[in-house]
Amino acid sequence: MRLRMKQFVALVITEFVVTLCSPAHVRSDSKKEGQSQQASAQAAVAKAVGAVKAINTNGLTVAPDSGADVVVGVGDFTRIVRVEPGQKDLKGATQLRFQDLQVGDRILVRGKISDDGKTLVAAAIIVMKHADVEAKQQKERDDWQKRGIGGLVKAVDASAGTITISAVTMGGTKSVAVHISKNTILRRYAPDSVKFDDAKPCMIGEIKAGDQLRARGDRNADGSELAAEEIVAGAFRNIAGTISAVDIAANTMTVKDLIAKESLVVRITPDTQLRKLPPEMSQRIAMRLKGTPPGSGAQGAPAAANAPRPQGGIQAGYSGGQHPNGAPDFQQMVNRMPTVALADFQKGDAVMIVSTEGNHSGGVTAISLLGGVEPILTASPNGQGMVLSPWSLGSSEGDSGTQ
Repeated sequence: MRLRMKQFVALVITEFVVTLCSPAHVRSDSKKEGQSQQASAQAAVAKAVGAVKAINTNGLTVAPDSGADVVVGVGDFTRIVRVEPGQKDLKGATQLRFQDLQVGDRILVRGKISDDGKTLVAAAIIVMKHADVEAKQQKERDDWQKRGIGGLVKAVDASAGTITISAVTMGGTKSVAVHISKNTILRRYAPDSVKFDDAKPCMIGEIKAGDQLRARGDRNADGSELAAEEIVAGAFRNIAGTISAVDIAANTMTVKDLIAKESLVVRITPDTQLRKLPPEMSQRIAMRLKGTPPGSGAQGAPAAANAPRPQGGIQAGYSGGQHPNGAPDFQQMVNRMPTVALADFQKGDAVMIVSTEGNHSGGVTAISLLGGVEPILTASPNGQGMVLSPWSLGSSEGDSGTQ
């Protein structure tokens, strides 16, 4: 998951802030006068948080998460320290030289605005090295793969602190009880955002049946229960249909939804995960949906009329790990596929989409969009056989958002 900037800002402990706001050379024989000077100094302090965009001899440019770029002046008086991602205070911070800063590093700058109002003169800079942030994000993604599980919410027992989800993989459907403790982090996606950073803290009562949910934590021996350390949930829309138009200039496609029997404009953003299934994989999934075991006959052969159908079809909700025969689950395989471009999709292509709930204008924003699914929709014409996961474990970024 992407490191949230709120966590980064929280690294600045009170003692350090007071030190920055109170210049060491300011002295006063009068306690009252000293307090007044300190208050004036605090009022003049400014800050910027973001990524280093450019570095020059006398300073650097910061690209904040929102707003215009900030020009930062750096001098011999500037204190620069390095902290590790996840560090909660500055006790373990180490001194850093200005020349050690690199483009892409995440920094928090505190100082004063210059007289001409064009430069933030830095008194102190707190740095998270880009490589450290990337390493932490990769570690978190690996942990979500190893200890994560996902699926559709079946029931919520707020009093017991338990959420029951239906996690379906290529091995079948399984109910998992996800247990919440006082230390569990719960977040919920915004109604029309695909970014994990936009997910807000929530209570267990805000999670409803039908939501899609991901959790990570420790599972019991048979995988039927999970003690959750972190949960992210959201109400998403699943769309299965055919493309009727592609507008590359507008980054949209129009899709005829086979379930709702209506046309939708689907917005594609830089965070949208676009992929296509290889024909052989799509055929194998279609055979399972038809109730034909893999290897039992020619690919694409129709199932016998009395052949059993998998309960609930095949859901691509992330289940983590590997399924019993040692093969990776479907979502893992999809995540490992290379991404494609909007131009790789044509009118008439069959697609499966997980999107935001949408807004009053009727459009939706695609989170995951999967092409090459013609055999799957043929086997399950109503599109209910497979539900894509809204979360990607790859770096877009993350998000999740991770993602």
